[in-house]
Amino acid sequence: MVEAFVRQVVEHASEHSSEWQQEALLRGLARDGYVVIWTDGRQPNSLRMALPGEIDLPAADDEVHLLLKHFAFTTSLSHLDQAVEAHTRGDWAAANSQIRTFLEGLLDEIAFSVAPSKAQSLGSSENRRAMLAGNDIGFLGVKRNEWSPDGKSFIHGLFKMLHTDGSHPGLSTEDNCTFRLHVALVTARMFLRRLREGRI
Repeated sequence: MVEAFVRQVVEHASEHSSEWQQEALLRGLARDGYVVIWTDGRQPNSLRMALPGEIDLPAADDEVHLLLKHFAFTTSLSHLDQAVEAHTRGDWAAANSQIRTFLEGLLDEIAFSVAPSKAQSLGSSENRRAMLAGNDIGFLGVKRNEWSPDGKSFIHGLFKMLHTDGSHPGLSTEDNCTFRLHVALVTARMFLRRLREGRI
């Protein structure tokens, strides 16, 4: 029912409209992994998935929120909610900043969850991420290239990418910000599932 309603609204939307309601709708659709295919007016506009269906971003977002609440990771949950709110209102720089802080906070909270005293003794988030990759914990896989001591790993690359165009106004675009949010949600879901399943 909801999908039929959204498709009906999209059919009659105008590509060049600057009405805030339409902009908010398009941002919400983008956040959920959909794009509008604009036409010349002779045919109705249409909606299509921008990402493979297997990713299922709305479900990923719901699952991440549920798991954050399950583990009582209130700090990272708050940053994720702020990132989504900033994305919804089109404040790309603020959203980018909160997305990075969300992932950093999530890995910190995972570290405190699996080894509280050791995590407490470490002075930085970077050190706690290294701890999660250590042989005694092994939450972040070195063999899977999730972490490496030389800084050439998925996690290092992800944080470097998330660090650019951060909280400085005008340095980001909607597409760039939406991409970051999608990557953050899919990555967070993978780590939270791993924690839930005890694969450490």
